[in-house]
Amino acid sequence: YRNFIGKGQRCLLNVSNTEVYKNVHHGSGRFCFQSSQPFGEKTTSLQSSSVVQLPHCFSAWNIQIIRSFRTSPSFQAAPVPLLWIIVKPAQKLFAIILGRSIRNWWKALPPNKRELFKESARKNKWRILLGVSSLGVLFVMFYFTHLEETPITGRARLLVFGKEHFRELSEMEYDMWMEEFKSKMLPETDARYQVVERVVGHLSESNKDIPQVSALKWVIHVVDEPGVNAFVLPNGQVFVFTGLLNAVSDIHQLSFILGHEIAHAVLEHAAEKASLVHFLDFLSLIFLTMIWAICPRDSLAVVGQWIQSKLQEFMFDRPYSRTLEAEADKVGLQFAAKACVDVRASSVFWQQMELAETIQGQPKLPEWLSTHPSHENRAEHLDRLIPEALKIRESCNCPSLSGPDPRLIFKLNMQRLLESSKDREIPNSTNRDLSKPKLDFPHT
Repeated sequence: YRNFIGKGQRCLLNVSNTEVYKNVHHGSGRFCFQSSQPFGEKTTSLQSSSVVQLPHCFSAWNIQIIRSFRTSPSFQAAPVPLLWIIVKPAQKLFAIILGRSIRNWWKALPPNKRELFKESARKNKWRILLGVSSLGVLFVMFYFTHLEETPITGRARLLVFGKEHFRELSEMEYDMWMEEFKSKMLPETDARYQVVERVVGHLSESNKDIPQVSALKWVIHVVDEPGVNAFVLPNGQVFVFTGLLNAVSDIHQLSFILGHEIAHAVLEHAAEKASLVHFLDFLSLIFLTMIWAICPRDSLAVVGQWIQSKLQEFMFDRPYSRTLEAEADKVGLQFAAKACVDVRASSVFWQQMELAETIQGQPKLPEWLSTHPSHENRAEHLDRLIPEALKIRESCNCPSLSGPDPRLIFKLNMQRLLESSKDREIPNSTNRDLSKPKLDFPHT
């Protein structure tokens, strides 16, 4: 992967940013390439598109923010094997019935038979221990015999399901999404559709040296929905909501976000996540059987089952999802760098998302409760990756970045916003200590 090819010209979208802006500006929708004037100052020239101002899109009355920017649809972007969908509930039901039957059988035993059974268990404890150990060894062997290397990053990961089978099932999910969004799809003549098509086409062309990228046919779908959302199915079907187009400030931010989504498909995160969940669920059947066998009443067993499921969710499922998101950020940034995108704008997007939620007064939940890293942590993670991404840009003979760093521009705009907020707060305050000005964001 590091042996980059294609040292030729890779200018973004092969057209100037001004031309792209004109196409969108005269289209039917509003796509926020241009910088706004929230502070009454002259806007920056469009030719210096890496300079990011706070767009009108981030006003509380113009944008609808999803609590956490989803990189997968709300219920599940990753299609899972049909057999798993059928067998998974049946496995849990079988474990519950088995555990409950063991408990009832034990209660029905006379006291003398219980003592005989305990005595027999004490005499054969080494055989029992050997059997349990053998079962554990089988699980370990299964895990290590199903490890594969993640494309590009080389990380070892568990992969139980076949990749081709998984892509076939993604066709079923594609039909489902097309049925749901059939009345909201933008036509190919829409300027917003054309922008997304050019960005995805440029990203795939710039990274065609990666077999996983060139093997897929990337098909674009732009959905007229206000949610800040985008996702890519394992078979290369790209879905972008217009709410995301309204949330990005320039073409560079959009290129990074779509690079992130393409990275999910290239890295086969859907199959990987489904494999891990299936493996953990199978292991949890043992604990589920024990819970229903040990708990004296059904009500306690239900509580124990709920605790066990929540422990699995917060100790394994959600942390693993955050790990996959961080990996997609890293690889997506590399994709954007090879496409000669201004990678410095990537962290600004998440800072803008953080600002938008703060302006709207949305509560901040701890990161461990989410399947995605917090906006602040994602921005910091990307800031650490940007120097490496800039080196990738240079190795691809990309044009030098002109204009100031968009991170600096955003920081200056934030300072102006804080000063503006402070100036409006102080005249209306009579009992406030003026030595400690309030720096909260206005909610209007």
